[in-house]
Amino acid sequence: MRAFKAVGGTPRFVRRAQGAYMWDANGQRYIDYIGSWGPMILGHGHPVVLEAVQRALLDGFSFGAPTEREIELAEAIISRLPAIEMLRLVSSGTEAAMSAIRLARGATGRSMLVKFEGCYHGHADALLVKAGSGLATHGHPTSAGVPPEVVQHTLVLEYNNLQQLEDAFTQYGSQIACLMIEPIAGNMNFVRASLPFMRLCRELCTQHGALLVFDEVMTGFRVALGGAQSLYAQHIEGFAPDLTVLGKVIGGGMPLAAFGGPRAIMEQLAPLGAVYQAGTLSGNPVATACGLATLQELGKPGVFDALAAQTRALVQGLSAAARAAGVAFSADCEGGMFGFFLLPQLPTHYAQVMGSDGSRFNRLFHGLLQRGIYIAPALYEAGFVSAAHSDADIAATLAAAAEVFSELSAT
Repeated sequence: MRAFKAVGGTPRFVRRAQGAYMWDANGQRYIDYIGSWGPMILGHGHPVVLEAVQRALLDGFSFGAPTEREIELAEAIISRLPAIEMLRLVSSGTEAAMSAIRLARGATGRSMLVKFEGCYHGHADALLVKAGSGLATHGHPTSAGVPPEVVQHTLVLEYNNLQQLEDAFTQYGSQIACLMIEPIAGNMNFVRASLPFMRLCRELCTQHGALLVFDEVMTGFRVALGGAQSLYAQHIEGFAPDLTVLGKVIGGGMPLAAFGGPRAIMEQLAPLGAVYQAGTLSGNPVATACGLATLQELGKPGVFDALAAQTRALVQGLSAAARAAGVAFSADCEGGMFGFFLLPQLPTHYAQVMGSDGSRFNRLFHGLLQRGIYIAPALYEAGFVSAAHSDADIAATLAAAAEVFSELSAT
């Protein structure tokens, strides 16, 4: 996506960013709705975060030994996500997801992994699998360099398909170590797991002794201060995932991620247990300073509510502009995350997402880019609003979108 392969044209090389804006190498300013793909929830260069990072830098880049700030960050995360009693800090979302799967397999003594088409959990070999609409008994790698035997235990199902989920557990329930899911899939733009589907995921995992793993790398502290899991807990009594994977916002833009869950599961990690995991730069002192300052600022009264209100204003305005121009359009948002489709109705799974008009999206993307609005250069990626986006930024975005929608409707 950085290479603009999906949309064509010349990628913009960014020179600097501040607040809600980025400037490219030619000095062109853009209103930024990528936000480093999610972590810049306060905007670029927030003064409180900058000060925390600068102080940490003076103390040292990395120690290879524990720091008090790791504990402080862990406590800040656990205080907002009650499903986590212990957590392990790592350096990337890919590493966190990969380690969570290893832990699930070690804790259950099973090998099979269930994931869903259109959900992305990083580029670990076992996760680089895609399947068709039918139930797949064996995974098929979708990247060169991944041997078929590495993904033979990965089962890929259709997102929001209750019957297929039932069938999978009926057939393989005793072999399934974990079910990993993005509760709001941000890598097929913005698709929510329905309440019945999520309820069934929880019930089947409990019934068959598998672990429910929530990939909240994108949604954690982005869609709600308690993550997407808090949204489902409001509607499903006693709901909680067994393991949670986090990234992006908890690092504030620096390389940091985590995975965590109940003490009984997490204690099976080394050095307490037999499941090995380690990383030289895990819990890096500069990254933890950045992440901790970001979470503390985000948790101040009114900050998240204002962010969510700006995101709703953007989505409602885009929908109104498209409707006025007669352009097929559907959109959704939660907290500071949003997505839209050039489709009359919101899709519920990957095949429907793929039915969106790619060439028309490319014209929309470049039309907005020419007007100083930078959205994700791929129709399968969600967008992000930051606390730095002002009313004027939203108004300018909607004015630009109205012009581009008019151009699309004229052809």
